[in-house]
Amino acid sequence: MFGKLEEIEVKYEQLEQELAQPDIFNDQERYKKVSKAHADLGEVVGVFRRYKEYSRELADNKELLSDSDPDIQDMAKAEIEQIEEELPKLEEALKVLLLPSDPMDEKNIILEIRAGTGGDEAALFAADLYRMYTRYAEINRWKVEEMNSNPTGAGGYKEVIASISGDKVYSKLKYEAGTHRVQRVPATESQGRIHTSAVTVAVMPEAEEVDVDLRAEDLRVDVYRSSGPGGQSVNTTDSAIRVTHLPTGLVVICQDEKSQHKNKAKALKVLRSRLLQMEQEKAKAEEDATRRSQVGTGDRSERIRTYNFPQGRCSDHRINLTLHSLHRIMEGELDELHEALISYYQAEAMKHQGE
Repeated sequence: MFGKLEEIEVKYEQLEQELAQPDIFNDQERYKKVSKAHADLGEVVGVFRRYKEYSRELADNKELLSDSDPDIQDMAKAEIEQIEEELPKLEEALKVLLLPSDPMDEKNIILEIRAGTGGDEAALFAADLYRMYTRYAEINRWKVEEMNSNPTGAGGYKEVIASISGDKVYSKLKYEAGTHRVQRVPATESQGRIHTSAVTVAVMPEAEEVDVDLRAEDLRVDVYRSSGPGGQSVNTTDSAIRVTHLPTGLVVICQDEKSQHKNKAKALKVLRSRLLQMEQEKAKAEEDATRRSQVGTGDRSERIRTYNFPQGRCSDHRINLTLHSLHRIMEGELDELHEALISYYQAEAMKHQGE
């Protein structure tokens, strides 16, 4: 672990030197990239430097234990006790910071909320959840843009879809995916009976435009003489082009033009279009699979969280956490829930890494 931390610190110092060069401001793209990389490493480097400083102080104080002055010895013992209490905490923090980050964490999201079991009451709670996430977005200074909705006459939503953009949106909202169960007395319930309803939430990282990079080493280009019906030559030059994309096996042939260069340009254009289509189909299949795994069936029994209004509590069943602050949670104060979830999944990741 410490070897890796030394490498990170060296990289951080290199980025610092690069940022100190006056000419970096001439290339804004480069400046943004280096600044972000520098900022991303800042936290782990800061904790590592504090760990090293404490380790040096520990060694120095251990040497003072052999000092002839009893007061200095007592002072050294007190500092050693304090440092030995802090070092394991810093080491744990470093282990967490070194966990592989989710490459999706930086992305914006598409949020999909759908009423499940419970009729109008489920639709009303779908609207309540949408408001909760909108308030949370406001707190985090994110932008919410409603994309599609299917409202009910009673003020609820059968479905609402929105994009949320800002700083590390997916990293904070990814834990919201699943079935949310609500227990409360509906406004239309005359006898005060508690009803249970369910709403499904899907959190999808926003797909960016797919750029198709055709690398020369992935292509085999064959040139041959074009031929027409009955074996007649269309022209007498080797102008027909067959391009094979080696990683996928896709083959495109173009012989319409008399110019080899024009045929090659057309073939590459067709190849790019086919590769783009393949990427989009793959992304769509993955998105559908992710959505199915996230939302389940919308049944009451499948749930990640229960919101119990009569008791004013919110329970997250994944980590056995119950908070008696339902009103604040419904106003978008989700940080306490999210911090507990992050700590739990970090501990699980460290456990698996150890195995």
